[in-house]
Amino acid sequence: MVAACGVLFALLGVGGAGQASAHPLSTTAVLLDVGSGSVTGELQLPVDRLALALSDPTLTSQAAIVPAELADLRAYVSRHTAAVGADGEAWSSEISGGVIESIDGVDHLVLQLTLTPSTGRTADFTFSYDAVVEHLLSHQILVSARTEGAADYTTVGLITWQNHELPIDGFAPGSTAGSGATGVGAGFSTAVHLGIEHISGGADHLLFLLTLLLPAPLAAARGRWVRRTGLTRSCVRVVHVVSAFAVGHSITLALAALGYVHINSPLVESLIALSILASAVHAIKPLVPGGETVIAAGFGLVHGLAFAAVIQDLGLARSALVVQLLGFNLGIEITQLIVVALIIPSLLVLSRTRLYPGVRVAGAGIAAVLAALWLAERTGLLPDNPLDTLAEAAVGHGLLLAAGLAVVSVAAFSVRNWRAVDAAPIATARRTRAVVGAR
Repeated sequence: MVAACGVLFALLGVGGAGQASAHPLSTTAVLLDVGSGSVTGELQLPVDRLALALSDPTLTSQAAIVPAELADLRAYVSRHTAAVGADGEAWSSEISGGVIESIDGVDHLVLQLTLTPSTGRTADFTFSYDAVVEHLLSHQILVSARTEGAADYTTVGLITWQNHELPIDGFAPGSTAGSGATGVGAGFSTAVHLGIEHISGGADHLLFLLTLLLPAPLAAARGRWVRRTGLTRSCVRVVHVVSAFAVGHSITLALAALGYVHINSPLVESLIALSILASAVHAIKPLVPGGETVIAAGFGLVHGLAFAAVIQDLGLARSALVVQLLGFNLGIEITQLIVVALIIPSLLVLSRTRLYPGVRVAGAGIAAVLAALWLAERTGLLPDNPLDTLAEAAVGHGLLLAAGLAVVSVAAFSVRNWRAVDAAPIATARRTRAVVGAR
C-alpha cells in the first residue's frame, strides 16, 4: 500500500516543479498597449477563480457586482499590480472600470489598467502581478503586449505562483514588436515556454495520459490484464498511446485556435474530467481490449480544445496565431515526452513484479476519485475539489516523486530476483528427491 501511494503521488507530480493540480477553468489575461507616455491595458479575471482566491462564493452568483464590492476588488487588484522601469524607478499604477463579461463561456471581471512612468519612457519595464495566484496556486496569468495602435498582440509570457515578474522589452512606440514578422518570430520561443508551463501545471492532462499508460506494459485477455511477454511490444504500445494522444489534441488545438471549432470551456473541462474517469476504469479492467490508442486519440481531441482556450485568451490575430500555435504545441509535446521518459521505465520494471497489480489498481482507483471530484466541481455539484491541496503538493514535488517511483520499481524488481535465486537450490533438491524416490 505504501508503494501504491508513492506511485499515486508520482502520477500526480511528474509535471516538474510546476504550479497546479488541475487545469484551471480559465486564466487571467493581461493585454498591454505600450504608448508614448504610458502603458494602458485590460485585465480579464475569471470570476470563479477570483471568488475562490478571496473566499467569497457570492461573487460567482452575481450577474453584476455592486459598486462597494467593485471598489474593494479594484483596490485588491491594485495592491497586486506594479511596474518598474529599466532605471529601477517604480511606475504609478491605476486600476479603473469593472464590468462582468463572458469570455469563452466563463464570466470574467474586466478592469482597465494604466501604468505611468515619471520619466515618460515606456521602452522597457518589468511588470509585476500576483492577484488571485497568491492564494490559488493552480491559477495562471497570460501576458500579451503590443505597441499602441498595432493590430496584433505578442505573447510575452506566463506569470505563475512561482514567478510574479515579467520583463516587457522591445515594445517602444515606433518599434515593430507585436505588429510585424519580428514580433511574431520573437513570440515563438515564448509560446514554446508557455506550452511547457501550461501542460506541466495541468495535472488533469498529465493524469489522463499516465492513467492510459498504466496498462501499457500489459495485455488484455479474457476481460482482465495479464503480463505481456516481451519488452519490445510494451514499448511499442507506449509509443502508440503517446502518439495517438498527441495527434488527437494537435488536431483540435489547431482547428479551435484558428476559429473553425467553437469552444465551450465549462463543457470541455467537464469532458476532460470524464476522460480521466474512463481511462482509470479501463486501467482497472479493460473496457476496450487493446483500445488504449483509440481512447487516447478520442479524448485527445477533447484535451486539444482546452489547450486552444489558452491560445484564444491571448487575443492574437491570424498572422501571429499560426506561428505561436506551432510553438505552443511544440512545448506541450516536449513536456509529454519528458513525462513519459521519467515514468515509463519505472512502470515497465514494476510490471515484471507481483507488486504491479496493486500499484495499477490503487493508482487508477485514486485517479478515478480525483476525476469524479473534478467532474462534480466543474458541473457545479461541488463548490471546489477537496483534494486540490493534495494534488498541488504532489505537482510541486514532481521530480522527487518520480525519483521515488524509480527507487520503488528497482527495489521490487531486485526482491523478485533474490527470491528467484534463493528458490533455485530448493527446487533442484526437490527434483532430485523426486527422481531418487521414483527409482
